[in-house]
Amino acid sequence: MTEQTENATRLARPLIRLAKLVGVATSYVGMSHDYHEIEDDVLVAVLKALGIDASNDEAINQSITSIKSERETRVVAPAVLHIVGKESKVEVHGGMFDVPEASITLENGKQFTGKISHEGGEKIAHEINGSFFFMSYLVLPADLPEGYHTLKVTVGSETETATVISAPEKIELLDDMKNGSLWGWMSQLYSIRSKGSWGVGDFEDLKTMLVEAKKKTGSDFMLINPMHAAEPVPPLTPSPYLPISRRFINFSYIRPESMPEYLTLSHEDRAEVDALHEQVESLNDNARLIDRDAMWRVKKHALWVIYKAGRTKARQAEFDRYLAECGDEIESYATWCLCYDKWGAPSDDADNWVRKYNRDSEEVAQLREKFPDTLEFYRWLEWVATDQLHAAQQAARKAGMKIGIVADMAVGVHPAGSDVWWNPERFAKGATVGAPPDMFNQQGQDWSQPPLNPIALEQTGFKVYRDMVHDMFANAGAVRIDHILGLFRLWWIPEGKPATDGTYVHYDSDVMLGILALEASRAGGVVVGEDLGVVPAYVSKSLSAHGILGCAVEWFEQFDGEFRAPHDWRPYALASVNTHDMPPAAGYLEYGHVKLREQLGLLSGPVEEFQASATAEHNAMLNMLVEEGYLDKATLRDELANENEIVDALYRGLKGSPCKLMAASIVDAVGEKRTQNQPGTSSEYSNWRVPLAGPDLKVVHTDEVFDLPRVQSLAAIMNGEK
Repeated sequence: MTEQTENATRLARPLIRLAKLVGVATSYVGMSHDYHEIEDDVLVAVLKALGIDASNDEAINQSITSIKSERETRVVAPAVLHIVGKESKVEVHGGMFDVPEASITLENGKQFTGKISHEGGEKIAHEINGSFFFMSYLVLPADLPEGYHTLKVTVGSETETATVISAPEKIELLDDMKNGSLWGWMSQLYSIRSKGSWGVGDFEDLKTMLVEAKKKTGSDFMLINPMHAAEPVPPLTPSPYLPISRRFINFSYIRPESMPEYLTLSHEDRAEVDALHEQVESLNDNARLIDRDAMWRVKKHALWVIYKAGRTKARQAEFDRYLAECGDEIESYATWCLCYDKWGAPSDDADNWVRKYNRDSEEVAQLREKFPDTLEFYRWLEWVATDQLHAAQQAARKAGMKIGIVADMAVGVHPAGSDVWWNPERFAKGATVGAPPDMFNQQGQDWSQPPLNPIALEQTGFKVYRDMVHDMFANAGAVRIDHILGLFRLWWIPEGKPATDGTYVHYDSDVMLGILALEASRAGGVVVGEDLGVVPAYVSKSLSAHGILGCAVEWFEQFDGEFRAPHDWRPYALASVNTHDMPPAAGYLEYGHVKLREQLGLLSGPVEEFQASATAEHNAMLNMLVEEGYLDKATLRDELANENEIVDALYRGLKGSPCKLMAASIVDAVGEKRTQNQPGTSSEYSNWRVPLAGPDLKVVHTDEVFDLPRVQSLAAIMNGEK
């Protein structure tokens, strides 16, 4: 393809200059190397979502002037990155003869005693409103320790502070990964139930699976669906990737009987809880559909009974410590839950509470005063959920897992959720996040989530992101960042536009990757970035430089119709055969993705054309497996009869890669064929509600998963035994 770029005339336009000034892309190259220039109306709408007026020529020029003025007159930027062990330069602005005075307060409250030096910068003066400003540098020394510190800078009569994010240069591999690899399982927690479940997989099921996986298969981690917070009352949003808050945990996964308080209940209260459990016990054997709503109606009642029974002094003290650590943030989610509970579900209606009121509304304060017990109940639920998730991770490590839980961080949050309602200033208004057309969805995707405002992120020292990452590592040995490209650039779709009519907005990836490195290093953890789709070369290079693993999906490791041999895959990656957005291995081999997309009307062309492409891909994969010695060519005479052997070959290929982490899918191991999620759909398909079952549609329970012969066979491959 002939390279296409914006011409000089376009680049000179004020609208284009303004967009580029604030990190809004004015063109991009798609997955098929197709070049696109962004229409003016899209740019204007995206800039408005950022709080920047581009409605006319005068407004555009004023915005350019205002932004440049702010940047050139501020003493220091609100957030700066320092790499531990290296000197770093921080821009400061002031008069020609002004010498900055600087000090650093460390995150522990102590003063940094190291030397902060000053270095000259550009000699060109910037005239702003009749005053002249010059740029110079503060040099932060190499021995500044890691952490989140406060830099205070005085230039002349002006004093400003900045958050210094002092982070390691990269995340070091675990010792077991330096000269080898670790393998584990990936699963959808909600889908795997035991007799003790309440119709949906829960934290106790997770604990059991982690321990059993290590004991019976030798695995060292389990990647699970996001555990982010959900609604307090039904209906619950099925997708774990559309949470109410990313800061808190989904308390519908609580196992009531695992709480210490359950054991001390009165005879009457325990009998009530047990009777409630019996009402939903049959849901555990439903192989067709996960019914979260039925589960939660009953389980929430049981939890209320336990809550009202009270706590010991020791447990109350633990609860109080938790609330103190959360601070004001817990009030955002608990208050939102209370409003939802008493006033009903959020809606687009102008009179709905989520639009009519905010955190400072008198009506909200009155509701909190009227129902203090219910408010405390929601705080308590969050504490219990955190406690049980933490216990699962502790059990995994005690069992010998090198990593344990791999937590999944969603891209964003529900537009009417607690994060957005309580702190709207953190988000862009008038835009949602999605993806341009690609191999996953030819019509593009709109995930309906409002994006974090990169300007607000910088102004607040990236605190919301810091806290989120920290909390995830508190209960996990690794974190998977869904769509990690979003730390570099996100596809913003203006309100009222289709997913195709968006553009990329850039973020400060260096700072956000630095935060990941800092939190991972403190936790001794691992970071995996889901980097599938359209990924610029600079993104892959940056992730590798920071010690962040990417993702290698066997079915995606191809170029121009030929699959790459696994031994040629990049080492810094989590390798898997497939993803949760695809049918399991057996279903994919039977063209389940073609049938489902045709059924749901998701194809932009004739089904015959898509089927031909899928068949060519299928044959190319099998040929690669045969050529690399993972599959006996004789099995291809009857693929359906030898489907298990072909699935085994896919995993032998996975094991033949140099990837530092490898994940085997539980759905593949049990022979499940149904897709968990079909991108581009919501209610059209039972996304995120498919229980774990075998090829005969018989439910596979938590306590039997790792004893199944097929699971043991796949584990033997991952352990290099067959």
